[in-house]
Amino acid sequence: MPTHGQTVLGIDTHKHFHVAVVLNGLGQHQGSLMFAATEAGSRELLVWSVEHGDALTAGVEGTGSYGYQLTRALQAAGITVFEVNRPDRANRRRKGKSDPIDAEAAARAVLSGQATAVPKNREGAVEALRALTIARNSAIKATTTASNQVKALLVGTDQALRDHLRVKSLLQLATLCSQLAPASGMHAALASLGHRWLQVHREIIELDRLIRDLVRRTVPKLIERPGIGIHSAAQLLITAGGNPDRLHSDAAFAALCGASPVQASSGQRQRHRLNRGGDRSANNTLWTIANNRMIHDPREFADKRHQQGDSRKDTLRVLKRYIARETFSIIRTALTTEHALTKAA
Repeated sequence: MPTHGQTVLGIDTHKHFHVAVVLNGLGQHQGSLMFAATEAGSRELLVWSVEHGDALTAGVEGTGSYGYQLTRALQAAGITVFEVNRPDRANRRRKGKSDPIDAEAAARAVLSGQATAVPKNREGAVEALRALTIARNSAIKATTTASNQVKALLVGTDQALRDHLRVKSLLQLATLCSQLAPASGMHAALASLGHRWLQVHREIIELDRLIRDLVRRTVPKLIERPGIGIHSAAQLLITAGGNPDRLHSDAAFAALCGASPVQASSGQRQRHRLNRGGDRSANNTLWTIANNRMIHDPREFADKRHQQGDSRKDTLRVLKRYIARETFSIIRTALTTEHALTKAA
């Protein structure tokens, strides 16, 4: 955290430009700057910040998107960067909304100690997995859209064509549709959708192969654990980031996955509620792993929780928290080893 006399940068990031505000150690506004979202703009920011003192810390919005390259440039210059969430709506209603206001709020979040999150590192195997997973998810969505459109078109076709295309698997359906001769507009449309489904399906198979090889090379011990498949392991890696040491404990990782209990006590009533924050994709992954274990593994734990009065949902929540602890230890060890090998090379 900054001390008395040190300046703090607050930066609101956008696609084409960023806005920076500098505050001194007492929180007094020293100046603002709009600069281009380019390498030249980052150099301009560093020169400008030196004119107002040596800034050792910075609060940046959008460190994982528009502010990623800027974050890397600041870290390379020896500036500690903290990830800042957007200002809450109550403050925006009172103070209004503008880029300098948001940048100043980011700097004040660092000064107050409210912003403590270290930006996620998007390099190496984790970044490759993130890109491959994005491509695969869009391909899955495309095949779903194509198959739904084929089924919708078949509702209005003649009985003979429906009987010809009555098969059990989507692969068989797409294959038969792609073989139709364009004798009519309906046949041509079905053939086009069939070719599209098959093409995207081949892309999915290739993406699955790349993801599988990368996961096995990066965290082989993770997929050896029961209930954890290739895509579940990939999602947990993406959520942890390439620098899981930024998470101080498995409790922080559980909170990041939305699998940590949240205090909801009031007066004489002491209770916890479900955490609905965090990365929902990671939360869904933990649920999938927990559900698989409850189905296929011995049920002593689930039966014990049931005897204590817990529902199946309550048991799944407990398992999700346990799995977050188990997987975080494996991920941190694996990525720390990979980082050390990369530096040595």
